[in-house]
Order: sequence, then C-alpha cells, then structure tokens
Amino acid sequence: MNPGDRVRVERAGVTNEGVLMPSSTPDHLVVKLDGGYNVGIERADADVEVLESDAYDIESAQEESDASEISFDDDLPTVSLISTGGTIASTVDYRTGAVTAQFDAEDVLRAVPDLAGRANYRGRVVTNILSENMTPGVWQDLAEVVADEIRAGADGVVVMHGTDTMQFSASALSYMLDTPVPIVFTGSQRSADRPSSDNVMNAVCAVEAAKSDAAEVLVCMHASTSDDDCALHRGTRVRKNHTSRRDAFETVGAEPIGYVDYDAEEVEFRRDVAERGETELGVRTDLNENVDLLKFTPGMDLDRYAAMLEDADLDGLVVEGTGLGHVHTDLIPTLSSLVDDGVVVAMTSQCLEGRVCDRVYDTGRDLLDAGVVEAGDTLPGTAKVKLMWALANRDDPETAMRRSLAGELQERSVPWT
Repeated sequence: MNPGDRVRVERAGVTNEGVLMPSSTPDHLVVKLDGGYNVGIERADADVEVLESDAYDIESAQEESDASEISFDDDLPTVSLISTGGTIASTVDYRTGAVTAQFDAEDVLRAVPDLAGRANYRGRVVTNILSENMTPGVWQDLAEVVADEIRAGADGVVVMHGTDTMQFSASALSYMLDTPVPIVFTGSQRSADRPSSDNVMNAVCAVEAAKSDAAEVLVCMHASTSDDDCALHRGTRVRKNHTSRRDAFETVGAEPIGYVDYDAEEVEFRRDVAERGETELGVRTDLNENVDLLKFTPGMDLDRYAAMLEDADLDGLVVEGTGLGHVHTDLIPTLSSLVDDGVVVAMTSQCLEGRVCDRVYDTGRDLLDAGVVEAGDTLPGTAKVKLMWALANRDDPETAMRRSLAGELQERSVPWT
C-alpha cells in the first residue's frame, strides 16, 4: 500500500474510498475523496483494501513531470515572478493530493499554465514563509530584489505573497521604491487543490497588470466572488476585509484604481495612476523598526498601557483611536510625555471610512495640544509602515505623516459604496 493507490477504508462502520495520500503521522491514513476533500482516518482497527495499485514515487514524478521550457519571444514583455511564499504557486498532484510550493519561473508556469505566452518570465525566490511570519527585514530584501529585476530590464514585477499581511508588504514597497514599472502583489485565498481556487485567475490578471502602463505598487485580487474581474488596489489604500472570500481585498474610501477583465485580458484604470516611465528607479529601504501600533478600546487598563509605553523606549507610535481620532482623556498625559521625549505620535481612526479630525471635540484639541499628529485617512497599518520609513528617511517625519507620500492619504473623504 503506497501513496497514489486507490483504496477503500472501513472503520467504525464508515466506508471511505479514494486516493491514499502521504501522511504526516504513522497513526493516521489520509484519503483524498473523489469530491476533492481529504479525510483523516485512524489506522487502528481500520480495514484497508487496495483497489488499484499505483506504487507512485512522488519525487520521481516531479522530476519527470512535463517541464515548461521558457522560450524567449522578442515581441513579448518581460515579467519577473518573485515569490515570498503562500499558496498561489503551489502545485497539486491529484493522484496523491500532495500540495507543494513551487517557486521558479518554470514551476509557476507548470502550476499556472495559462500564464504561458503572455510574457517572458524570470523567477526569483526571496523567502518561503507564511505571511504572518513576515518581517521588516524581508520587506527590505524584497525591495532590493524587485529593484534588481527592474535594473535588469523587467517590464513589470509580480510578487506572489500570502494574503494575510499582503497589505503591509505592499505599503512597505510603496515607500521604499520609486518605480518606473508596475509592481503587482497577488496571492490566493484558496489553495490550488480546491475547485474554487482563485490562484489561476489572480496570477493571470496580475501578469496583465504588470504589462500595463501603470507605474505603482498595486494589489491584484478578485473583484467579486465570480471569475470575471480582478480589482487593482493602490498598495497603501488596500485592506483585507474578509478571512476567506475570494474578493476579500478592498480599497478603503474609494473605488479600486482599476480592473483587469479576465476573459478579455484588458486592464482599465478608473482613477489617476502614475504612468510607466514617468520616474526613475529610486531605492530607499532603511526602516526604523522601533515603532508600535496601539489600538484604543474602552476598558483598557490605562495605567498598565502607560507603563508599557513609557518602558518601550519607542521612536514612533501610531494610535488607532475611536471616531475622529480619540482616546480616553486619562491616556493623553502619557502620549504628551512620549512627545516630550521625542517620540512621534500619530493618530489614525479605527473606522473604516472617513478621516481623523481632532479639532471638533475637546478630547481632540487636547491631543493636538499634546503634540499628537493627525494622519488624516491613512489606514492604521499603513501608517505604522509609513512612520517606520519616515523616521529613517525624512528629516521631519511629523510633517511626512500629515502629507501623502504614496497615495495613502486622500485629499478628501467622500462616501463610497
């Protein structure tokens, strides 16, 4: 009995039939059912019948699989495919059910054959991590690799990234790089072995966006639950607003900057966007990591948080306040003390729409008197990344937090549905 064999397993009066998969424990069998889902079965007292023997060798099969020879076409643009991890470039062998992350350009073309013929491809691996393990150091490495690819003549860059922290990485590169070509982040909400996977469409649309006339950091993900369009979001205005939906990403406070029609293979920009070739490549990857993000909520132990902030020896603090940008009155002296010690304290709002305005209520005026900087409608996560960058690259980071550096701060907040 080997992985790849078709088996019938009976245990405790329940019968399951499917393909035997590799198991991470000797105590369980893993069977891929015909419907595509996997079931784990305890080996103890299980009656296993091999219906069809395959004697499948996974490593040999991978080596012998149809390799995509990447031929160069002078008439096609060159797109660099850069991986940081995630499921979008995973391949699945449906005889074993094994899902394996693959990263070089040929592997990506095997995983997403619809990419073939759209561009000439180069592949680079920055890291292979779950996106919740992303660090500022990886952002810096990623920015340097993207810059190297642009210097080497890439007409566009696609960054394959886990979705959970994609918005933070997109923000980081928005500040670190002045780019003459599109840099497009994309990922997959659902793994490649699921019928509803979004990996193919997102990858195809991201490549089309990377060939477009834009020159910004963008996030390309499903615009709806259907396989029709992908939305293009500015890297500093996007937020993941659902845990599992394919259209989880949204531009906050505005329409997406553009869309990619999957069937027509057309890119349409509906708002102003920096154009290809308008700027020369600029790279500034320094970050001050001594920055924190504090979310204010009623009932916080203010004394405990005050002690934590005073002991943290911070250089910057972003506060996610309520409404127009408020915190409990008793927390204001702590923020004032931080400002007096040279800490840049910026105020954002935990509301999804609208902007900070601390001139309306007494609490807000007291925050301004304490030296807290209004960050407008900058998203809290983006504001943290921006402050890390501004402290390391700007002589006056407080002024930088009040101004839009990469489209993160809109001039006006208007209702958007």
